[in-house]
Amino acid sequence: MSLLVVGLSHRSAPVSVLERAALTVDAQARLLHDTVAAEPAAEAAVLATCNRIELYADVDKFHAGVAELSTLLALHSGVGLEELTPHLYVHYEDRAVHHLFSVACGLDSMVVGEGQILGQIKDALARAQELHTAGRLLNDLFQQALRVGKRAHSETGIDRAGQSLVTFGLEQLAGREPVHAWAKGKRALVIGAGSMSSLAAATLARAGIDEVVVANRTLERAERLADILTEGGTGVAARAVPMDDVAEELTRADVAVSCTGATGLVLTAADVTAALAGRVGDVRSGVRDGHDGAVCRDDDCVIAPHTGTPAQPADATPDTDATPGTGTPGDETAYEQHAALVENSPAVGGGSVRTSRTAGAAVAPVARAAALYLLDLAMPRDIDAAAHRLTGVRLVDIESLADASADAPMAADVDAVRTIVSDEVAAFGAAQRAAHITPTVVALRTMAAGVVSGEMARLDGRLPELGDKERAEITQTVRRVVDKLLHAPTVRVKQLASEPGGAGYADALRTLFDLDPETVAAVSRADLLSNAGGNAGVQLNQHQENDEPKRGRA
Repeated sequence: MSLLVVGLSHRSAPVSVLERAALTVDAQARLLHDTVAAEPAAEAAVLATCNRIELYADVDKFHAGVAELSTLLALHSGVGLEELTPHLYVHYEDRAVHHLFSVACGLDSMVVGEGQILGQIKDALARAQELHTAGRLLNDLFQQALRVGKRAHSETGIDRAGQSLVTFGLEQLAGREPVHAWAKGKRALVIGAGSMSSLAAATLARAGIDEVVVANRTLERAERLADILTEGGTGVAARAVPMDDVAEELTRADVAVSCTGATGLVLTAADVTAALAGRVGDVRSGVRDGHDGAVCRDDDCVIAPHTGTPAQPADATPDTDATPGTGTPGDETAYEQHAALVENSPAVGGGSVRTSRTAGAAVAPVARAAALYLLDLAMPRDIDAAAHRLTGVRLVDIESLADASADAPMAADVDAVRTIVSDEVAAFGAAQRAAHITPTVVALRTMAAGVVSGEMARLDGRLPELGDKERAEITQTVRRVVDKLLHAPTVRVKQLASEPGGAGYADALRTLFDLDPETVAAVSRADLLSNAGGNAGVQLNQHQENDEPKRGRA
């Protein structure tokens, strides 16, 4: 069996395709079950984030595996196979390991070095374990990926090479201003109470925002997040509201951040237009445009003289069927998990601020005042892209962040992380190849022990008068002879098997000693059962860990 990954990401597909291919939690579960039910695959795991959808599997045939996994991705994403195929990438064996380790380190993220991907990889592993689709290979792979990602962040300055998607998005909204200066005096509406929304709320609180209002379909989760923010020591005022109050709260907000699991739009262009109409005083006032009450006359200011309700774009059709989703379930740990990342961000801490030169409606090359700032971190998008055409609105979404991050400078630490990844890939491959031959070595020693027992039984028949002491001494002597004869070959074969191309040594050993294939298979099955028991312990530890409040990032 061999590791195979088939997927698409922000590097291979446009946002429009990623949006349509996005998988709900239920769709991911069905995809995992169908994958392991397919002939080529024995294990499966799905890594699904805002910017990537990847299906990992342990397959016995490469071409059949690629065809099956591609078909299943198309089937469960709802994007036709012909349309999806040009955007898919395939990695096999060591290249697949290298890819996941790079992803875990943030090298393949939209914002290089962001650490949020580690939590998403952990969630992907937990889901596969819960559904019993992850076996020894994928458990080893994903757990090692988590260790590699943590090592990269602890041993290098990869955190300085990029920032969290939230902080980077706020930088784009702030333009040339430091985020902490831009946020001062503003009120924020955060839609959703999952991990990304919690990070956004925490970032805004630390940046010095005056008030954070959290809206969520489950009010209890919103209240929990609001309580955490209030008790966080930042001095921010926080409160929770039901999702039905979003329209009203939007008329009061200066900044709105949305990240839910909705399959339709949460805020249409019509919703934003209505919110602007309800805050006429804010649009005509110069308080937020930096012109002390005068009408902004900058060529690149998005606030025009107010003459009534902002016009809605002709192509902005209200999505009356869109209903907000619940998003990723939030918990108290989300705020503390990201506290160190937010606190060390140069944007929030007042350090150097990166300004994008990328042209685009949502990413401004210079600081431009707005009556309403919108940050859409969801995939599929929560906020109608047509909203950026409305007077007094600046919208930053996943697509515009991808354009802006392409111009971001790469830190020197990225090379150090790449070295770590290469070393870890080699070590993981060696360990897997060595583990592959272990059942064969165990079967060989089992056969040798059986030969010793058989010969001692024959000796008992020929010499029935042999005393227990003499018999024990003879038995020990024969076993030492067998162990010494097998020691050098078994140690050497493990070393050879751990090297690239060493998979054939297990077959050679089975052939040379005429080992029973069923014995080897029985050892492998016992190993898998033992590993499954270990996984249950891992899951239990993870649940216990999630129940304990986090006080910082390790």
